[in-house]
Formats: sequence, structure tokens, C-alpha cells
Amino acid sequence: MSLIPSLAKVSGNTLISRLLGFVRDLIMAQLFGADGKTDAFLVAFKIPNFFRRLFAEGAFASAFVPVLMEYRVRRGFEELKALVDNLAGTLGVILLLLTLVGVIGAPIFILIFAPGFSGEEGRMALAVESLRLTFPYLLFISLTAFAGGILNVYNRFGIPAFTPVLLNLSIIGCAFWLAPRLAEPIVALAWGVLIAGVAQLTLQLPFLNRLGLLPRPKPAFRDPGVRRVLHLMLPALLGVSVVQVNLLLNTLLASFLPNGSISWLYYADRLMEFPLGLLGVALGAVILPNLAHRQAASSTEGFSRTLDWGLRLVLLLGVPSGIGLLVLAEPIMATLFQSAAFDAQDVTMAARGLMAYALGLVGFILIKVLAPAYYARQDTRTPVRIAVRVLLVNIILNIALMLPLAHAGLALATTLSASLNAWLLYAGLLRDGIYQPLPGWRTRLLRVLAACLLMALILGFGTSSAGDWLEMTRWDRVWRLMGVIGAGAGGYFLALWLLGIGRRDFVEDYPDFLV
Repeated sequence: MSLIPSLAKVSGNTLISRLLGFVRDLIMAQLFGADGKTDAFLVAFKIPNFFRRLFAEGAFASAFVPVLMEYRVRRGFEELKALVDNLAGTLGVILLLLTLVGVIGAPIFILIFAPGFSGEEGRMALAVESLRLTFPYLLFISLTAFAGGILNVYNRFGIPAFTPVLLNLSIIGCAFWLAPRLAEPIVALAWGVLIAGVAQLTLQLPFLNRLGLLPRPKPAFRDPGVRRVLHLMLPALLGVSVVQVNLLLNTLLASFLPNGSISWLYYADRLMEFPLGLLGVALGAVILPNLAHRQAASSTEGFSRTLDWGLRLVLLLGVPSGIGLLVLAEPIMATLFQSAAFDAQDVTMAARGLMAYALGLVGFILIKVLAPAYYARQDTRTPVRIAVRVLLVNIILNIALMLPLAHAGLALATTLSASLNAWLLYAGLLRDGIYQPLPGWRTRLLRVLAACLLMALILGFGTSSAGDWLEMTRWDRVWRLMGVIGAGAGGYFLALWLLGIGRRDFVEDYPDFLV
């Protein structure tokens, strides 16, 4: 079974979510702008989101999915169901305690993650109030990720990929309906986050029930399977989520920069997350259970071929996406977000952050593909050693680049450290013989770079000939941007075809994937 249908399903649902995410951010920019109050909410949203990515989508998923796949391949259904029940109970207890700590200690968390707020009582108080609403999101979304991990092991990728849609709908609804009814309208967004967490978990439960795996939570810290997952989680907490740690460091340091800096980085990050979600997150979700299946079945060749397929897609789709964001940073930012509240200065500043992030898009995506190769083998220690080195480099780069480049320097530091992380992961797989590249990589690389050069020329000419994007009307920007993107994409894929790269380069041809 080819992985392409699964990847298409995840990417399709992720596309819906990302488009609604842009609508959400557009509404936020239009209604709330980029000021100190928006910064306060974004910090309150980033903190539980960070822990969610660290525990749920990061360390837990990387430890849980390979172990659950091993139970599915090598053990009976009853043992697998018992593991799910025990993990649900154990994870629930840990998350409940962490949520209580977060709600009670909200002022401390704000001081830790945004110390620049300490001298501004209004912004600090608003951030604390918002965090007490958003922190419980961690409990619900982590359990949602747990449920999604089970579904992914059974190749049910669609519903887990669709659930983020509910977050965007909830925030949009609260922005329009609840915000006008509150004394502080921005707090409505925090309510939207909390409501979304409940809705996302509820959506998953019927699909677990169809598999007969709806958990009956039983805390069981001494269960061998649970202890194994927790043992794998501890080192993975840092290893799989180094990019998120870097992004959080950006928020911390940006709190010392002028008002709006956190918001500029947020909008830049959101646009970078669009191709990262469509390709990187989708690839990571699809490739981890399949790599885990190869490992459980002792299929060394299949493991390497699956990884080769993932890296091929990063080259064919990730590289042009990064170049496109770099060239079109200001036109995209102006088209999506410029308004009376989000003015030309905000567009320019946010575009600088996006350009810096765009340089590292390939590195961000590669981490999503390469890290699962370690976790599928239940090796969480190697990525940790890499992550520690990368974090130290990132801190040095943050300080060095923030001074001359402000918020864009923070984004550039994250880009450079993510690229280093990806290279070290890749080099380790090559060195240990886990990944053996299939023939044709050098030729394919040269052809893709030639096609990217043509695409960049088309995009550059299209944007420069259109004049000043900041002075255009909104709909003029929309149509011009769509035309430029269409021309660039068309030129890229036409060049690939003329250079001999076709469907076979996108498709995994190894026949024994898990159904």
C-alpha cells in the first residue's frame, strides 16, 4: 500500500485547518491588531501550546506510537487494549496535576516565559487571566493527541488531522460573538481555546470506539508497557521538540523588544507553519507508524526506503516552498493581514520575520521526517544529545542576532539552529547505516535547484512588476498574489517535467506497507 493516499488525506485536512487558521489570524489582526494586549494573549496561548507540543505531539507520540505498534504486530488485542487503558489513566493523572499547577501558578509561568511583562501591570494581569483559561487546553489536547496516536497506528489519519479545524472555528466564533460582550474583548480568544480543547477530544471518541479501543482509564505507573513509554518519553521531551523550545525562547526575548514584536513573530511563524503543516507535520504523522511497523517487522530495507521517500518529498516540495515564502514574504503578509489595526509598519516588520523563518523551512520539515527514524527504533537518547548541543547554539545565536536584527534576528537564530539539528540527525542515520540513500540523489538535487531558480525568477519578476504592495487595495493584492503564485508553481512543475522528474519521484514503490 502506497503512503501517498494517507499523506494526501492528512495534507488535505491540514490544508482545511491551515486555511481556517489564516482566517482566524486575519480576524485577529483586523479586530485586535498587534499591540500589548494581543501580545498578552499570544503569550498565554503559546505556553500551553508549547507543553502540548512537548508532551503530546512530541515526546509522548514519539514514545507511544512505536510501543503501541509493537504490541499490535507482536502481541494480542487484549494486551494492546490493556496498554491503552493504563496509558490513558496514567497520562490523565499527570496532565491533570500539570494543569492545576499551570492554573494556580499562572503569574509565575508568565514571568518565566515573558519576563518583559513584569514592569507593565496591565499587560501582565491580562496575560495571567488569559493563561488561566488557556492552560486547561493542555489537558484536553494532550488526550486528543493520545487518541490520534491510536488512530494513526491503525492508519486512520483523517480524523486526527481534521481536529485542529475545531480550534480555529472556536476562536473565530468567540472573536465575533463573545468578544463584544466582555469588558476586555481579547479574553474571548482565551475562552475559544478552552472550548476547542473539549470539542477536539469529544470528536475522537466515537472513532476509538469503532476500533474497540475507547479507553477505560486506569492509572498504572508500574505497568511494564507504561513504564517503557515513560522511560522513552523522558529523553524525548527535549529531543523531538527542540524547535518548539527555540520558538519559546524567541517569545521570552521578544518580550524585551518594542510592543508588537511578539505579534510580528507570531504572524511570521503562522505563515511558516502553513507549508510546514501541509508537508512536515503530515509526513511526520504518516511516516512514524510506518517506520515503527518496519522496525517491528525487522524490515531494514523497507525502513530505509520509507525514509528515502520522505526525504525525496522534502526536496521536491519543501525547497520550493521555502524559496517561495522568502521571495513573497511582504506581498503575502500585506495581502492577508494589512488593515487599519495591522498597518504597513506591522506588515514590514512581520515580513522580515517571515523571511528569516523561510530560510529554515527545509530544516524544520527535515526534523519532522528524520526524528521519527530514531523514535521508531525506540532510540530517544541520540536526538537528546543533538538537541542539547543545538539549544546551546541557539541561545548564543539569539543573543548575537537579536541586538542588530531585533525580532528578525530571533527568527534567524531559530532557523540556523533548526538547520543544524536536521543535519546532525541526518548525519547520524547515515553514519549508523540506518539510512542508505537510493541512487539518483545528486541528479535529482541539481534538477530541483534548476527548477527552483526558474520559479524564483518568475516570482521576483511578478512581484516587482506589480508595484508597491502596501499601496494596493485588498482585492488587487489578492488577485495579483494568486496570479504570481500560480505562475511560479506552474513554472516549477513544468521545469521538473522537462528535466525528467515525474510521478515516480513522488511515489514510494516498496510494496509491503501496513494496511
